[in-house]
Amino acid sequence: MKYYSLNYNSKSTQFHEAVKKGLAPDRGLYFPESIPQLPQSFFDEIEKMSIPEMAYKVIKPYVGNQILKEKLMEIVTETLDFEFPIIEITDQIAAMELFQGPTLAFKDVGARFMARSLGHFNEKSKEKVTVLVATSGDTGGAVANGFLGVEGVEVVILYPKGKVSEIQEKQLTTLGQNITALEVDGVFDDCQEMVKSAFLDAELSSIGLTSANSINIARWLPQMFYYFIAYRSLKHLNKKLVFSVPSGNFGNICAGIMGQKMGLPIDHFIASTNENDSVPRYMETGIYDPQPTIQTISNAMDVGNPSNFIRIQKIFNNDMVKMKKTLSAFRYTDQETKEALKEIYDLKGYVADPHGAVGYLGLKEYLSQHGEDHYGLFLETAHPVKFIDVVKKTLKIEVEVPERLNSTLSKEKESIPIKDYSELRAYLLN
Repeated sequence: MKYYSLNYNSKSTQFHEAVKKGLAPDRGLYFPESIPQLPQSFFDEIEKMSIPEMAYKVIKPYVGNQILKEKLMEIVTETLDFEFPIIEITDQIAAMELFQGPTLAFKDVGARFMARSLGHFNEKSKEKVTVLVATSGDTGGAVANGFLGVEGVEVVILYPKGKVSEIQEKQLTTLGQNITALEVDGVFDDCQEMVKSAFLDAELSSIGLTSANSINIARWLPQMFYYFIAYRSLKHLNKKLVFSVPSGNFGNICAGIMGQKMGLPIDHFIASTNENDSVPRYMETGIYDPQPTIQTISNAMDVGNPSNFIRIQKIFNNDMVKMKKTLSAFRYTDQETKEALKEIYDLKGYVADPHGAVGYLGLKEYLSQHGEDHYGLFLETAHPVKFIDVVKKTLKIEVEVPERLNSTLSKEKESIPIKDYSELRAYLLN
């Protein structure tokens, strides 16, 4: 499998090179030259496979012979060594918990897969690699944990000052070793723009930059696993499956659509956003007009200009009619999100996080317009404890802090403040 740039001004490259580069030299996102098709027998026998066996068959066509079978199976098994519970909320709606990994966020899957892949590629190389990543909340902690102690890899995380939760901040600023956190005076889009600018900077080429945002194919593509795991669990229902995905940078939902294009029987996807609504507005008007980021209580989705949406446009060859057959998009305010947290709790005693609550709202809106032959899942992308102030104040309950977070919360934050790209550049060069 080769990968080409969606800016169409760079040479195609193999999986390992695309992973190491992160972004193509022309600043475009990499995209596979073809979308593999899984045989019907794969879906007929999916319940008989273990989750790692299933995931291996899904990702193998994208990796090709770049990682040998035994090693790729080991990487997939280590990546998926935790549970993905599906919790029924109503007869037609369930929550799928993607946060049972080490940093309590759905991004653990992509971060672990990428860290292990890059570590493998780097084993026989004496070259140092610098992983540069922007985070709106959960990416930083997941990447930091995934790459912690990986030999030959330095990790530099940019996060917007005052715009991530206390727990999220502690997860990316307290690990030390090969992890450095840069606290940016700005919003997530500023962090993301700095990362992209660094990749184009010729003077930085000597430090072996790569990205661990979902722009990197090794972070983006493994997110397909969630949707195959869900189908494997729910196939017996014989209903049309609908996924509502809390969407910020649009990597997760884009990966799900890739799975559908591989043959996975998913009927529809819903991109549920907060007030950062570039995609819902595009679906309504046909005009893509990103606006400055708005700060909300679902901060991991505070992305004004989602990088991965160009990949979704490519999947549908910019055909809006085709896109709307597969994808709907809705936006919700903070007040509506809080009301959804209460509604979910009243229905089932289930404590959602603000991102999952936005996903619930999108699913509820879509199902209200469609028949009972549909079954919907909204993705719970982070543990509610990461947003403990909002959840406690809204639901008037105490939220238990998982044991594995206590040691993190007791540590002192260590970060370096920066204001602009020149300061990031100076840090990287030094």
